Amino acid sequence: MTLLQLMMLGGSAYFAFKIYEHIQTLQDPKDAPRDSRDNNSHKRDTPELQSNTFSSFSAEELVQKADEAFGEGDAKKALSFLIEADVKAPHNVEILFKLGFISASAGDAMSAIGYYKRSLDIDKNDTVVQNSLASVYRSQKEFASAKMHLNDSLEIDDTNPITYYNYANLLCDMGNEDVAMDMYTKAIELNPEFQEAKLELQRLKAK
Repeated sequence: MTLLQLMMLGGSAYFAFKIYEHIQTLQDPKDAPRDSRDNNSHKRDTPELQSNTFSSFSAEELVQKADEAFGEGDAKKALSFLIEADVKAPHNVEILFKLGFISASAGDAMSAIGYYKRSLDIDKNDTVVQNSLASVYRSQKEFASAKMHLNDSLEIDDTNPITYYNYANLLCDMGNEDVAMDMYTKAIELNPEFQEAKLELQRLKAK
């Protein structure tokens, strides 16, 4: 997904840039306490909203307001707009991805996983969501689940340098640095300007 596509998707240049910036390195979200709930559940991890709490805004208008709030640095307000938008348009992948992105950024891993899974239920071929979900699982040390989604991403598109980079990071966490070096190398071959991958490869070679 290109920056232009993200901007067209979200309508907010700032929101799109922050997501694009996240995708380029997929920095791990903040660690959050594990939840005892089943990670494989596809139930929503959102507060129950009563019909009398709804605003008169459409889902599209709520997304626009969420973008504006996020651009102003108010992630909590953006999240509240998106939660209502999700109730009004529960099968909208843009809304689900943004809910996952903000939840992960806030350290709410369980909610992020729920939103990303719902998005994949609608479009399983979205490599951005596959990578983002893998990143959240990695932050929770759910390595098997992270690996599964990275494998899925490679099956969808084996020319995405971000996936190889994320796979290499995961392999480092798993103690498989030799294969991680191959993954970093592949990422650099696909994107010679991939500075993060170069730095990590140099770090491993220096050991």
